[in-house]
Amino acid sequence: MLEILADRTYRHLFAAQVVALLGTGLATVALGLLAYDLAGDKAAMVLGAVLFIKMVAYVGIAPIAGAFAERVNRRVFLVALDLVRSGVALCLPFVTEIWQIYVLIFLLQSASAAFTPTFQATIPDVLPDEARYTRALSLSRLAYDLENIVSPTVAALLLAVMSYSSLFLGTVAGFVASALLVLSVLLPSPKPSAPRGVYDRTTRGIRIYLATPRLRGLLALNMAVAAAGAMVLVNSVVLVRGVLGLDASALAWTLFAFGAGSMIAALLLPRLLDRVPDRPVMLGGAALMVLTLLVLAGEIAMFGLVWPVLLGAWLFVGLGYSSVLTPSGRFLRRSAHAEDRPAIFAAQFALSHACWLVTYPLSGWLMTRFGAVVTLGILAALAGAGILAALRLWPPDDPATIEHTHDNLPLDHPHLQGRRRHSHPFVVDDEHPRWSSRL
Repeated sequence: MLEILADRTYRHLFAAQVVALLGTGLATVALGLLAYDLAGDKAAMVLGAVLFIKMVAYVGIAPIAGAFAERVNRRVFLVALDLVRSGVALCLPFVTEIWQIYVLIFLLQSASAAFTPTFQATIPDVLPDEARYTRALSLSRLAYDLENIVSPTVAALLLAVMSYSSLFLGTVAGFVASALLVLSVLLPSPKPSAPRGVYDRTTRGIRIYLATPRLRGLLALNMAVAAAGAMVLVNSVVLVRGVLGLDASALAWTLFAFGAGSMIAALLLPRLLDRVPDRPVMLGGAALMVLTLLVLAGEIAMFGLVWPVLLGAWLFVGLGYSSVLTPSGRFLRRSAHAEDRPAIFAAQFALSHACWLVTYPLSGWLMTRFGAVVTLGILAALAGAGILAALRLWPPDDPATIEHTHDNLPLDHPHLQGRRRHSHPFVVDDEHPRWSSRL
C-alpha cells in the first residue's frame, strides 16, 4: 500500500490531507465540549444543529463548486480554500454564544464543500492505474480515521494541560500546512468538457450519478452509513458525559474506538478487494453496523450502559463504516470520464451528505426526546432500509464493459466508427444519456 507514496505529487497531497484532518479532529473534540459548556444536557441538540448546518453547506455548495472547478487552476483554488478555512477556524476560540458557532461553522463548511470534492477528483488523475488508486483510497480512509484516533489522543493529552478552546489553534495550523503542501506540487488538469450552460454544469454530476445503477446503490448505502455514523458523532458526548458521567478525555477515547475500527477495515480492504467484489464487502459492512446498533440497544435496555461495551460497539460500527466508504471512490472513478470527475465527486459529496442532513438532527432529537434505546433502534431501522434499497437498486451483475446498440446517433458519428452495436467501458455521457443496452 505504501509504495504509492513514492509518487511525489500524491505524497504531498496525502500529507496535506493528513494534517488538515488532524486539525479538524481537534476541532471535533473541542466543539463537542464547547456545546456541552454552552448548552449542558441539551448539547446533543446543539451538535445536531451544528452538523445540520454543515450538511446544508455541503449539499448546497458542492454541486456549484464541482460545476466550476474544471474552469479554474486547481492548485490556486485548493490553496485559497485552505486559507479561508484557517481564517474561520481562528475565530472559533473566541465564541461565547451558540449562534456564533452556527455562523462560523457554515462559513468553514462551505469552504470545505468546495475543497473536498475537487481534492478527491484530483487523485484519479495523479494515479490513473486502478490498483494504485485502490491503495490510495485505503490510505485516504486511514487519513480520515486519524480524525477519530490520533486527533482525540492528542486532544486528550492537551486537555490535561490547557483548555479545550486552545485546540482550535491546531485546526488553524492544519489548514495552513495543507495549503503549503498543495502549493508545493503541480496538479494535472484534464481537458475541459464541452461548453455548457450554468444549469447543465451544476446538475450534470447529479444526473450522471442518479442514472448509474451502482451509484444509486451507493447512495442507499450512504444512508446506512449516515444513520450509524450520526449515532456515534452526535450522541457520544451525551452517552459519555451525561449517562456515564465520565470526563472529557473519556469522550476522546470513545471516538478513538470508532476510528480504530475504521482504520482496521481500511488496512484489510485492499487485499480483500483484490479477491472479493465490492458489492458483498459493502453490503456486509452495512449489515455489521445495523447488527451492532441493535445489540447495543438490547444491552442498554437489559443491563444499562457500560463504557467497555460502548467502546466495543463503536469499534464494530467503525469496521462497517469503513467497509462501505472506502471502495466508493472506485465506483466514481469508473462511472465518469476524467473531465466529468469533479462534477460526479461533487455529486457524491452532496448526495451522501444529504443523508447526513437527515440523520444528524434526527439523531440529536431522538436522543433528547426518547433516550438511547429508542434512538439506536430507529437509526438501525433506517440503516436497514438503506441496505434493502441498495439490494434493489444495485444489480449483482455490474460489468464495466457493456455491449450496446446506438439508435440515438447517426451512423457516421465519430463514436460509432461505422458500427451501431459495439462494446466499451460504459459511462453515462452525451452519447450514452441513460443506462441501457439500447440507446
